[in-house]
Amino acid sequence: MPMAYVLAKIEAGQDKQALETIRKMVGVTSITLTYGLYDLHVEVKFDTMEELDEFIFEKIRKVRGIKETVTLVVPSKEV
Repeated sequence: MPMAYVLAKIEAGQDKQALETIRKMVGVTSITLTYGLYDLHVEVKFDTMEELDEFIFEKIRKVRGIKETVTLVVPSKEV
């Protein structure tokens, strides 16, 4: 089960709207607005890597106000 952290930069004034849109998406387990280099931290879990790919390329990157994303995929085995 792929798990990932998605960090996003958001256009000024679009943060709350982006958060509410993403919060409703399938696969999102946690979402938080943050200060610093990235404005949003999203934790996601999916059954397959294909579902994760679809979430990144077809859903979150198309949310109004999202300027940039970075995805950190969690390894399947703990170190």
